Amino acid sequence: MSRRLRVGIDVGGTNTDAVVLDEADRVVTKAKRPTSPDVTEGLRAALDAVLAELPDPSLVTRVMLGTTHATNAILERRSLGRVAVLRLGAPATTSVPPLSDWPEDLRKTVAAGTAIVRGGHFVDGRPIAPLDVDAVKRFLAETPADAVAVTGVFSPAAADQENEVAEIVRREAGDVAVSLSHEIGSLGLLERENATVLNAALYGVARDVTTALREALRARGLVVETFFAQNDGTLMAVDYAARYPVLTIGSGPANSIRGAAYLSGVEDAIVADVGGTSTDLGVLVGGFPRESAAAVEIGGVTTNFRMPDILSVALGGGTVVGQEPRSVGYRIAREALVFGGTTPTMTDAAVSAGRGRVGTHAVPEEWRHRLADAVQAADGLVADAVDRVALGRADRPLVAVGGGAFLLAAEVPGAREVIRPRHAEVANAVGAAIALASGRIETIVPAAGAGNGRATLIEKAKEEAAARAVAAGADPASVQIVELSEIPLSYLSEPAVRLHVKAAGPLSR
Repeated sequence: MSRRLRVGIDVGGTNTDAVVLDEADRVVTKAKRPTSPDVTEGLRAALDAVLAELPDPSLVTRVMLGTTHATNAILERRSLGRVAVLRLGAPATTSVPPLSDWPEDLRKTVAAGTAIVRGGHFVDGRPIAPLDVDAVKRFLAETPADAVAVTGVFSPAAADQENEVAEIVRREAGDVAVSLSHEIGSLGLLERENATVLNAALYGVARDVTTALREALRARGLVVETFFAQNDGTLMAVDYAARYPVLTIGSGPANSIRGAAYLSGVEDAIVADVGGTSTDLGVLVGGFPRESAAAVEIGGVTTNFRMPDILSVALGGGTVVGQEPRSVGYRIAREALVFGGTTPTMTDAAVSAGRGRVGTHAVPEEWRHRLADAVQAADGLVADAVDRVALGRADRPLVAVGGGAFLLAAEVPGAREVIRPRHAEVANAVGAAIALASGRIETIVPAAGAGNGRATLIEKAKEEAAARAVAAGADPASVQIVELSEIPLSYLSEPAVRLHVKAAGPLSR
């Protein structure tokens, strides 16, 4: 056995998966345990299961975690911090107050106070108005909060005012955490502001999860580096995750897609991750998840930070036949027919159709006709979903992963072939364990031929993206620019483009 091992853990809605990889990225051991209501207990159970299989757990040097803690906190409106919401945009943006489109219960839970002060920039970086420092100080003095969220108009193009406010907060409020919008989202004021406020509200959740993970590792005698999975299929160090907890949202599907790429050896494919409650379909592009071009809604709040382009359909191993989309979830091991229960599930339907061998009991004969109809309906649902994510291309393979991957047919319309890699049932945990660290930046630069130091600005953006990747845990000597895209902007006096740069690299040794 290799001298150094690492553990990947991914928390899903039904199961928490864990896997141990050696230095050659081979699977040493794996486990699947029910996800607990508090998430943490299921995490500990999965961790204990894989450690028990190792002759010497002290060989583990790194633990990578993809978790739903942040998503659950927003959806359930619990454990969220109170945020002082500050927008730098008067007089230009006062007609639409901060958080105006938030659900009322979430706004009351999160908002300690809101204000719009003079400041912000035009798209070319010129200031709309000088920053009103006195108004910032008054707002901070009048609004006690757990964190401060700062959003400036077009701050991705010019972040100086947001950075100045961060310094004011440190001087005036001490250790209060600050969330800056130019580090969180892309262009689009309201959506970027929403993402920045959610990020600030999650600081306490991130702290609690980090503490619980470290205590769990310490109790098991492990002295390791810990990393959190991001929603683009890469990793970030604990300190980085503490600053940007919102980036953990959506990490599960991204982990599955990255794990599917590694296990199958395919870099361009459709991936179907079949869990206990739903099937998530995404697309592999160059080994990474294709990102959504649309705004993403989280807990009723519209945001614009990067998320994998995922289509979820109500089909899982625990889906109750005839009562879709209801699922028995982690109770499948006692409620499904093949486990001696009385509830017909899609697992029973797949077993009846000869697609898998699961459980301890045979499927009762009186259910077979109805289960056959359920399989036919599920095949149609999957074919439709594949057609929607394929965007007209039928030349890509479909990689089937997840604990319920056996539900899928041997041939799926719209896919060249169906690939079922070894260890597919824990692809999400594998994806967390093999991921790179990354960083990215989005800004505005002159269009080609427009001059004005365009080349210098692009190089500066590349350096900033690489620096963020290193801050997330990447080896400085191995970081590479893996994505650089330009989108033309319309209706400007000077031609300009929105520049997106992503850097990634292996973790530091």
